[in-house]
Amino acid sequence: MTGSADERAQERNDLAWAIAVGGIGVVLFAALVVFTWHFAAALFLIFAGMLLGVALNALTDRLGRYVPLPHTVRLIIVCVVLAVLLIGFAVLGGTTIAQQASALADTIKQQLGNFKAFLDRSGIDTSYLELGGSATASPSSSSTTPGTVPSHSLPGAGALASSGGAIVSQTFKILLGTVNAVGNFFIVLFLGLAFAAQPSIYYNGLLFMAPARHRARATVIVDRISETLERWLIAQIITMFAVFLVTWTGLAIIGIQSSFILGIQAGLLAFIPTVGAIIAGVIVVLASVASGWIAAFSALGLFLGVHAMESYVLTPLLQRQALNIPPATLFAFQILLGIVFGIWGLALALPLIAIAKVMIDYFKAEDPAPEGA
Repeated sequence: MTGSADERAQERNDLAWAIAVGGIGVVLFAALVVFTWHFAAALFLIFAGMLLGVALNALTDRLGRYVPLPHTVRLIIVCVVLAVLLIGFAVLGGTTIAQQASALADTIKQQLGNFKAFLDRSGIDTSYLELGGSATASPSSSSTTPGTVPSHSLPGAGALASSGGAIVSQTFKILLGTVNAVGNFFIVLFLGLAFAAQPSIYYNGLLFMAPARHRARATVIVDRISETLERWLIAQIITMFAVFLVTWTGLAIIGIQSSFILGIQAGLLAFIPTVGAIIAGVIVVLASVASGWIAAFSALGLFLGVHAMESYVLTPLLQRQALNIPPATLFAFQILLGIVFGIWGLALALPLIAIAKVMIDYFKAEDPAPEGA
């Protein structure tokens, strides 16, 4: 009887311990979800820095195959070459980029206005497309007798104060937005350089966080994730440059204005699969309508050709060993992360899905085969 009572007591203790551990796990998971939700922007910023570090480390390792130099020296060479290319690109094409960017913005605004006017003529309500109300004076208020000063020709003190406050508010918004963008750029740059300068420290630190009994598994998973991201990033850089070059050359041959800046935006948006190509295509077609319908259809054909080249030639050739994610799955996760986390989720959806896929493939491969299979 004593043994049976001891066994029941032990079972109750085990059950209580299991419930306690399960409750703690649920609380920790909920806390992690809340933390991720509130600090998503910072976490995505850190992840972007890690991706930059992986890319720099991959280029450094590629250079090590041809130049037997220490890792730090090779990283310095890679950074100097990239900086020279970026500065040269900005110096040689800076004026062209600024001029074409301004012209492209005016063209897009004009085409959107023409599209809105077309919808108005078709009887479609476009009031929701208004970006801001423009004060239009009625004929009765604008008409004044000769020799009299209009009563509303001079703004009052309240109007001046309101306008001044609006100007100051908009100025602060622009300054804060600029500082935020520049700050994010340097944060990503610093993190990328820090990760690439001493990858072994962060690699060993990440493995040290795993329990000792699972450290071998963690090592395999981290190695596979690192290898997958390196191959994907190198392939993505090549794809982005090819899209930029083909788009720029094709639009220049067609005779589209702002072809250089359109090629740049197409190349940058190629980093975002599917959604980026759609956005780039819409911008290219809108900018080409100003040159005539023949140019617009030619630009549409060029966009379809570039998209086919990216989807059916470059991606299968360059990324066949890096990623193998069904397009519908990728698109669904892009939309989901884009809605939940905004532009960060949309831009970084593919590497996040790649990490998840590597982990899922590893654990699936470890599952023992069912008996009798």
